[in-house]
Amino acid sequence: MQVIEKPKQMQSLSEALRREGKRIAFVPTMGYFHEGHLTLMREAKRLGDILVISIFVNPLQFGPSEDYERYPRDLERDLKMAEEVGVDIVFCPQVYDMYPSNFQTYVEVSELQKYLCGKFRPGHFRGVATVVLKLFNIVKPHVAVFGLKDYQQYLIIKRMVEDLNLDIEVVGVPTVREEDHLAASSRNVYLNAEERKAARALYKALMEAKRLFEKGERSASKILEASRRVIEQEPLVNLQYLELCNPETLEPLSGDIKRALLAVAAWVGKARLIDNIILE
Repeated sequence: MQVIEKPKQMQSLSEALRREGKRIAFVPTMGYFHEGHLTLMREAKRLGDILVISIFVNPLQFGPSEDYERYPRDLERDLKMAEEVGVDIVFCPQVYDMYPSNFQTYVEVSELQKYLCGKFRPGHFRGVATVVLKLFNIVKPHVAVFGLKDYQQYLIIKRMVEDLNLDIEVVGVPTVREEDHLAASSRNVYLNAEERKAARALYKALMEAKRLFEKGERSASKILEASRRVIEQEPLVNLQYLELCNPETLEPLSGDIKRALLAVAAWVGKARLIDNIILE
């Protein structure tokens, strides 16, 4: 397994692999791996000849009061886990190489970023789109794999790839859950035992919505009300949003629904957690 820090070196290697006819599969990450990351890597390995991952905690996607400084990091542990999965190349650049002092170019997907997390994290998706485009230009993948837990991010990357005519296939992988059904997330380490138990309310709320939908309920307001009641029963969960949206545009839905994304974000202690489900 090769570990590369410099963007130019990564670009040169990718160009050489492409000339050899190798198909490059790519998983961008911020590190501190969990089973969700490893699942993405296994899927990407299946889709290409060479598996490249990146480990980069991207300062552009953190707001001034967010957890950039305390975001969990353990490069040694991550490299060991990556090697066990069969990663071929790890690209782990430094901030000063990704964003030199005169950096001034940014990417925005203007409509999709207006909704859900974008309403509460201004600038977040600009940071995501910018770093992912840079990583695509450095790694030069044929296919890139993303988790659907971050559904809005997935849609934004797909839109960027389509709008900018990038010759990259974007693949989404279903949310990986831990034993207690909590969506796998690096931020789960912020939770103590009591908070972790409380956080299960997010999944329970999604399952209540699914139960009603499968019984034939189609009223958006009734489904949201039932889901919200589940979360409100848990005092340690501070709900940020719970919304039914169009799964393609993320526009809020009302009245009777046929197919919808139910997305939730909440604070539990110091952890901001997100989750979602498609009702169809």
